[in-house]
Amino acid sequence: MTLRVYNTLTRSKEEFVPREAGKVSMYVCGPTVYNHIHIGNARTFLSFDVIRRYLEFRGFEVTFVQNITDVDDKIIARANEEGRSASEVALEYTTAFQDAMRDLGVRPPTVAPKATETIPEMIGMVERLIESGHAYEVDGDVYFAVRSFPGYGRLSGRDIEEMNAGSRVDVDERKRDPLDFALWKSAKPGEPHWTSPWGEGRPGWHLECSVMSEKELGTSFDIHGGASDLIFPHHENEIAQSEAATGSQFTRYWLHGGLLQVNAEKMSKSLGNFMLLKEVLQDYPSSVVRLMMLQTHYRSPLDFSTERLDEARVAYDRLMTPIRDITDLSTGDKTWEPMKATSSDRTALVDAVEAANDSFVTEMDDDFNTAGALGAVFELVRTTNRFLNDFGTGVNGENVPVLHQARDSVTELLAVLGIEVVSRTTDEYPTDVVPLARRLAAYEGDSPMEAVNALLAARSAARTERNWAAADAVRDGLASLGFTVEDTPQGARVLLGRPGG
Repeated sequence: MTLRVYNTLTRSKEEFVPREAGKVSMYVCGPTVYNHIHIGNARTFLSFDVIRRYLEFRGFEVTFVQNITDVDDKIIARANEEGRSASEVALEYTTAFQDAMRDLGVRPPTVAPKATETIPEMIGMVERLIESGHAYEVDGDVYFAVRSFPGYGRLSGRDIEEMNAGSRVDVDERKRDPLDFALWKSAKPGEPHWTSPWGEGRPGWHLECSVMSEKELGTSFDIHGGASDLIFPHHENEIAQSEAATGSQFTRYWLHGGLLQVNAEKMSKSLGNFMLLKEVLQDYPSSVVRLMMLQTHYRSPLDFSTERLDEARVAYDRLMTPIRDITDLSTGDKTWEPMKATSSDRTALVDAVEAANDSFVTEMDDDFNTAGALGAVFELVRTTNRFLNDFGTGVNGENVPVLHQARDSVTELLAVLGIEVVSRTTDEYPTDVVPLARRLAAYEGDSPMEAVNALLAARSAARTERNWAAADAVRDGLASLGFTVEDTPQGARVLLGRPGG
């Protein structure tokens, strides 16, 4: 099977062939650390975390570089508002970003260079660009001469002659051309600054990624990633300054993630729908957030809502149910003896495992189609559930090794997507279930998990006694707390939606 990726530069899917066999060099634009990251930022970082994980799953050795922009206009503005130094602001939100990524299950990069630690290399690239005629200095500021680079605009598909000079371009009458962009900015009072051949100043934002990627990966590397709103001008400018400075192709494959909306509207503070990742993770486990986001292809727009998160929580519980049931079989916590499976029944489940693995790889090889890959996992889960319902057996049964194979396959495939398999814990249940169990099931303890089990036992007893009113009261009480009661051949179980919702 061949891995194919959509390359923004060529606007087509291409076979992925790294520069060095078996190794992948990858750079993804990191955060500008002036605030907590929102869920739109989180989607981009999650998407490229999965891409990295899948490349490693396919056997590549991946060097994954993601920068920290710790000097920028936004950081300076935040520092001035709060009466702090820019370095204090950057340090606080760098730590917050790293904590948020850990909480979302995003693996740390191989290298995480900081802009402030790469200033000498940035000055060096600016000097090279001036010497080659691609940049010029005016009153301590240095600009890149856009028209000196013939390929400018090819990534974004823009014609340089038709570009609106006032669109996302700083207006400065000192520039030779309105399209020229800043490589080095002269120091202003109260701003962080460094000594350079052009006086005290600091680097321009576009310059930072070009230099940090070159320092860590060399003058050319395999994959450059980021959100689609960075295509122009940021990534367009990166190509221009890097290739003008080195004479080499900057990167072979440009991958861009789609943007995120909240309840079908653009996320903004003015609309009141601006959601920080840390706030979302207070209400939803990271695996649920990942599952919800990965049900949409990384290049497509994603509509984010609490309703979709609630649906993802239920879907996640459905993924976990057979895994927990099979684990219970292994530990002897559950035994049941329905009709005996034949060898052909077990072979059919093994075949389903192989088919799911093949389908997962096929979908992910098609430009990292996580939606299709999840479909393969859900199909295996459905098949495994049918087998459990029809042929569940005790701990020593012949079915157990086959069921272990199915469980382990689901676990491994979900791990490629960064979705953790976890056992049911007390913390997953809302504490409001305890007083409900005291009222309807004579429960006397304080454990939400035990309370749920007591309610299910009370409902089962009521159904046996044909006391439908009592059974319905338990079901409705659980539903009011976000539970769905599901009856199976092995007994009732609950699927948990959003607590309190």
